[in-house]
Amino acid sequence: MSAWVNVCSLAEISAGHPVHVEIDGTRIAVFKLSDGFYAIEDVCTHDGGQLTGGCVENDEIVCPRHGARFSIKTGEALTAPAYEPTYIFPVRIENGMVQVSDNRWD
Repeated sequence: MSAWVNVCSLAEISAGHPVHVEIDGTRIAVFKLSDGFYAIEDVCTHDGGQLTGGCVENDEIVCPRHGARFSIKTGEALTAPAYEPTYIFPVRIENGMVQVSDNRWD
């Protein structure tokens, strides 16, 4: 089972401003939405660019390079030019810290 990695304290994350962490070379963006915390791989599946830096609108992130939209909750690619989802990661709150785990290889 993968280890949980501290991303930030609860006080350090706010809606609309993702926090970044890298786990074993994987870029992950963690978001605070109105109904909880979510983490996605910070990669646009259209061209491999970084998603963060784009606008967060409700529960979607807009790729800053070509405008593809992704669901922050599910990783689903919602608009062209992206058609493949980006990976989502489990998030938990432990002792006031937001944590993520890369469980893809478990």
